[in-house]
Amino acid sequence: MQHFLLSAQSRSLSLKKIYKMGEQSAYELFRAIRWPETDGEAVCPRCGCTESYDIKSRRKFECKGCKHHYSVTSGTVLHSRKLDFTDLLAAICLFVTGAKGMSAIQFSRTMDVQYKTAWVLCHKLREVLADETDNVVLSGEVEIDGCYVGGHIRPANLKTDRVDRRRKEHQTGTRRVVIALRERYGRTIPFVGKLESEGVDIARGIVDPDATIFADEGSHWDLLDHEFKTGRVNHSTEYSLLNGKHTNWVESYFARLRKMISGQHHWVSPRYLYQYAEHAAWLEDHRTTDIAGLTRKIVDAAMLAPKSNKFKGYWQRS
Repeated sequence: MQHFLLSAQSRSLSLKKIYKMGEQSAYELFRAIRWPETDGEAVCPRCGCTESYDIKSRRKFECKGCKHHYSVTSGTVLHSRKLDFTDLLAAICLFVTGAKGMSAIQFSRTMDVQYKTAWVLCHKLREVLADETDNVVLSGEVEIDGCYVGGHIRPANLKTDRVDRRRKEHQTGTRRVVIALRERYGRTIPFVGKLESEGVDIARGIVDPDATIFADEGSHWDLLDHEFKTGRVNHSTEYSLLNGKHTNWVESYFARLRKMISGQHHWVSPRYLYQYAEHAAWLEDHRTTDIAGLTRKIVDAAMLAPKSNKFKGYWQRS
C-alpha cells in the first residue's frame, strides 16, 4: 500500500500554485477567512461596526463608527506583519509541508527573509496550532510516556579528565522531559517537565476517569493503577504484548520529535521545547491530511488567535 505522503492526494497545494494565484487572490482569501460571516467584508475589531472606508493603497480600513484604522490581520497572531499575503501563505505552506518541521535558518533562506523574521513567524504558528487541543479530554485507550531531551554533556578528550555525567553536579540543568499522552486514533497532548513522574498529575487532569491508560514499567505510573484501568508493558522484556498492551502510539510521536530536534533544529532551548513538542504532536495527529487542508487549518487558527504576548516584538524586547 502506497504511503500517503507519496500520493498525489497529499500534494494538493504547492508554492507554485500560491504564487500563480497572485497577491490579490491571497489577500481576498485571508479576508474571507477572517470575516466569514460577512463574506470577507471588513468588521471593525474594536467596535464591531460592519461599515468602513476601504483604504486600498495601504490595504487598510477606517471604521465609520469609531474611526479606528485596522487591517485584515489586526488583533490576530499575525498583527504587525510585514510580509505580502502571498509570502505569508507560502510560508504557512512550507511550515506544514515538512513532515519533521523546518529549521528557522532553512526557512529564512527559502523565503528570503531575515532569520529573526522566520524564527518569530514559526513560533507564532506553533502557538496557534496548540490552540486546537485546549480543554481536550482524552478518553478510550490512552498511552502515556516520557522522552528526555537536551542536557547532553560531551565527554572530555582525555580519559583522565572525564567525569561521571550521571552525577547532578556534572550536569547542565537544561535536561527536560516531554511527557506525552496519546489517545489511540485521537489527539496527542505533550507537556514539558523536569521529571517523568509529573505525568501522573497531568493524567489526572486531562484523562477521562473511564479511560484505560497504557504505560511502561516505570514505578511512578503505579499510582495510576489505583485511579484508572491500566495496561502495563515491561520494556525490559518486551515492547508489546499481543493483548494490546503497548505504548507504540506514543513512542511513534517521540520518534518524530527526536528526528525533528536532531535532524532539523539540532538544538532546542528548554525554554521553548514545549513549542516544538506541540508542533510534532500536531504533525503526528494530522499526518493523513493533505497540504491544502493543513494550510487552511493554520490560517483559520491564525485569524482567530489574538496577538501573541510572547512573540510580538520579541527581538525588540530582547
